[in-house]
Amino acid sequence: MARLAGVSAKTVSRVYSGSSRVLPETRERILDAAKRLRFRPNTLARNLRQGGKTATVAFVMGDIRNPFYFQVAAGIEQELSKSGFTMLLASTGDAPESEPVVVDALLNQLVRALVLIPIAADQSYLEGERHLGTPIITVDRPANDLIADTVVLANRSGMAEAVRSLTALGHRKIGFVSNPSEMYTLSERLAGYRQALMEAGVSDSTPWERLGNDPSISPESQVRSLLDSIDPPTAIVTGNNRATTGAMRELRTRSEPVALIGFDDFELAEMLGISVVAHDPVELGRAAGRLALERIENHDGPTKLVEIPTWLVKRGSGEIAAPVGSVD
Repeated sequence: MARLAGVSAKTVSRVYSGSSRVLPETRERILDAAKRLRFRPNTLARNLRQGGKTATVAFVMGDIRNPFYFQVAAGIEQELSKSGFTMLLASTGDAPESEPVVVDALLNQLVRALVLIPIAADQSYLEGERHLGTPIITVDRPANDLIADTVVLANRSGMAEAVRSLTALGHRKIGFVSNPSEMYTLSERLAGYRQALMEAGVSDSTPWERLGNDPSISPESQVRSLLDSIDPPTAIVTGNNRATTGAMRELRTRSEPVALIGFDDFELAEMLGISVVAHDPVELGRAAGRLALERIENHDGPTKLVEIPTWLVKRGSGEIAAPVGSVD
């Protein structure tokens, strides 16, 4: 490029470092040559040579087919851009063995902070990075065996609110359907379900729980086994939107009305009149982005747990009263 512009390599370097010691016509000639050659300066390499730092934050999410993750990413990017930071995005595909590999690849870019949706069973491999001063923020679920700032949804209280709304309508036999069920988010929702039933005098909800950790088991079959049991539920709550859509399909084949409330809103829920526990994934991302920026500025202080609220949206499916005489 220097040869094409008729200048020295040092003059080219001055232009891209923002030096004022270059004549305007020379600068124009160099930029024109760069355009013709499709040249882009290596900002990362220049920052390292100058002992500087990057202005990037890494976000490692799960399966890229899940729109939830992209909404979280949008929230993170919104916050970072306000402070002149950019985001590097990568996916683990929700494969636990991929997480440390993907994380390591992004950390090699010398990012200023790491925002991670944990999927592996253990994040202790990041302990050394934390001691080196890289802020680590986990989203949607806490890290395992690692001290890190965390942003989660109000999973337990959100599900408890849904179940309380059903017990207020006379329901006591309330099913819980979830596959998977061992993830942090879903175990918290299960705890909220059990808590609200205990408050209503139901000490054992296991006959109406259908918990799976096998992707080959469909939500439809879980709901079917509930409704075909000796003592079927009069209402069902679901652990996520996949379980909700499966429950909807099975309930449409039944003549007896069964109340339904799902956790997570989805695109057709309003049109179909499905009551849900809703939340704002973008705000989840914004909170994570704010935490990352705070930690970049100040590494000190205790770790933070930020809980993003949920709310019950009543659309009809969850407002069906229990049949008369259904409460023992």
